[in-house]
Amino acid sequence: MAASFPETAISTERLLLRPLAEDDAPGLATMMADDLVLAWTDLPHPFTEGYAAELARTLAPAHRAAGRGIVLAVTEHLTQRLVGLVELRNTDWRLRSTEISYVTATWARGEGYAPEAVLGVAQWLFEDRGFLRLEMRTAAGNTAAQQVAQKVGGISEGVLRSAWIVRGESGEVVEESRSDLILWSLLPEDLESPELHRDGWHGDHRYVLRD
Repeated sequence: MAASFPETAISTERLLLRPLAEDDAPGLATMMADDLVLAWTDLPHPFTEGYAAELARTLAPAHRAAGRGIVLAVTEHLTQRLVGLVELRNTDWRLRSTEISYVTATWARGEGYAPEAVLGVAQWLFEDRGFLRLEMRTAAGNTAAQQVAQKVGGISEGVLRSAWIVRGESGEVVEESRSDLILWSLLPEDLESPELHRDGWHGDHRYVLRD
């Protein structure tokens, strides 16, 4: 049987990261109906409520059970409103390494939710699951994702040339073009960075609610 992540929830100061539920489907479909999500991710387009429900019901659980990673809804503690989605993918259990991708709802951007969610996941991976490396891959033109990688203390390791497809809509047609990817890494010792402590990203708040 393949190694896999437990079905878990992660709590940060403002956020709860938890398994997707089918009743997340309307909010998830609304969140993904955004030009930037289309451009920078490989998520299906259009991202319908039906697909969102299937993701919660079967696709995300199968992804976790197969050991490939885990998909988590990101919600506000205060309002329980869906503010984003985090996915771990391409998990290598021998190397104790995985890759993280993240989407933030349009209305929630600029609030620091993405770095808070990524750091919560990183802390859980390193301290609770014994992982030793977390990767982020950002398209060359995706400056917002690059800023998240920098804010969490990620180290840029170089450029993967022509390694991604960027999408855009022209009328009824989705046009595609190739893009470089910037590869970032985060290791356990990077969470001890003085810059992270000064900026308030890494504190004493603990994360695992249930396994």
